[in-house]
Amino acid sequence: MQLATEVRTYTCICCPLGCSIEVSIDEDGCVTDVSGYSCARGKEYAANEAIRPERMVTAIVCAKGCLEPLSVKTASPVPKESIAEVLEAIRALRLEAPVRTGAVLIEDVCATGIAVIATKDIP
Repeated sequence: MQLATEVRTYTCICCPLGCSIEVSIDEDGCVTDVSGYSCARGKEYAANEAIRPERMVTAIVCAKGCLEPLSVKTASPVPKESIAEVLEAIRALRLEAPVRTGAVLIEDVCATGIAVIATKDIP
């Protein structure tokens, strides 16, 4: 008996080519086939996007003692469904200048295992 297969189409965002990639997923939610990609990065992107989409999160935060906002980001992509919660945690930050580039501001944001870091210096 053959399992039913769903085919999803994604536009790759790994490079300017924007390949249209088709991902076949069986009824258990497993990727069975990926086609239409031009590079290994595109294949990996589409397969991941089909079963567990992730995004980098960037934001700005105010710091006491500095008029310029501090830009921050997650150290690696977080699950797409966690973005709102991650942004809430970032918004709750209460920082004081100075802050150095690369400083870990939240070590394990929303139990994702991913840090939130500063992306620039503020004096």
